[in-house]
Amino acid sequence: MIVSIEQAADLIKQGEIVAVPTETVYGLAADCFNAHSVKKTFEKKGRPADNPLIVHICELNQLDALATSVSEDAKTLARNFWPGPLTLIFPKHEAVPDIVTGGLPTVAVRMPDHPLTLSLIKKTGPLTAPSANKSGRPSPTKARHVEDEFKGTVPVLDGGDCAIGLESTVLDLTQIPYSILRPGFVTHDSIKDLLDTEVLKQTDSKKKLKGSPGTRYTHYKPSASVNWFSPLNPPDDKDAYYITHSFEAGDRYNSFDYNSDFASLAKHLYDHFRTADHLKIKKIFIEELPPDQNHPVIAPLKDRINRASSH
Repeated sequence: MIVSIEQAADLIKQGEIVAVPTETVYGLAADCFNAHSVKKTFEKKGRPADNPLIVHICELNQLDALATSVSEDAKTLARNFWPGPLTLIFPKHEAVPDIVTGGLPTVAVRMPDHPLTLSLIKKTGPLTAPSANKSGRPSPTKARHVEDEFKGTVPVLDGGDCAIGLESTVLDLTQIPYSILRPGFVTHDSIKDLLDTEVLKQTDSKKKLKGSPGTRYTHYKPSASVNWFSPLNPPDDKDAYYITHSFEAGDRYNSFDYNSDFASLAKHLYDHFRTADHLKIKKIFIEELPPDQNHPVIAPLKDRINRASSH
């Protein structure tokens, strides 16, 4: 059911949940200060209770009710990257229900870059908004993905297709050096250069399971198996689904060549996963990606595809 922004705001104020658009993926929104409402998102998704949520805000002053301290570095990051796909982890304010943070003393916060959801938050206050899908499944990047996932049982604020299509970068600011707990469109180098300080990458961090949405459990997996392949040794399975970036996958109906347009590949990745499942295709083959430094979106792409391909 597609709803207007006024209807979405009324539903949330009544303690209900609504799927909302962001520039990354669609989220399942609830009033972050209403533990009963937040619990509904966990139940709807089948999400483990110890998997923390990201709180979405529309103004910097909303941080005061969520975090006990906001450092100058945090303010610098917010000024440069918000609204946008960067989530920051702060010490939690006692007003934030424990269910939001998975019982942890930290809270994850970001300001999404989508006019509809920013306007909605102005009407409702801060919202939790984990991806609007069953836990472990590919995130939704279109309103119809949400409707398909929940069979029309979740109201949807339709904001069109998501512009980025991959979840936000998550940066832990509660310990020095800062750590990227989940890679995203905001890169390690851009954060490091802005702050002029050491920042650990996800692969360097021993804390990557600490307090970060999207790192503890299986995520992003379609029903089809997801497999990397080398262009030097391409598979010969005409019934499979192919995603490439440097060559044509031959005379196959379900093949998509992105010609090194990695941002477009990222935007459409989850849609490909869902399309393959809709077509009842059993195998998805994705061409191995070049080194991370070749493009800022390659690191998060590798992360999501690796998680989708794990067994």
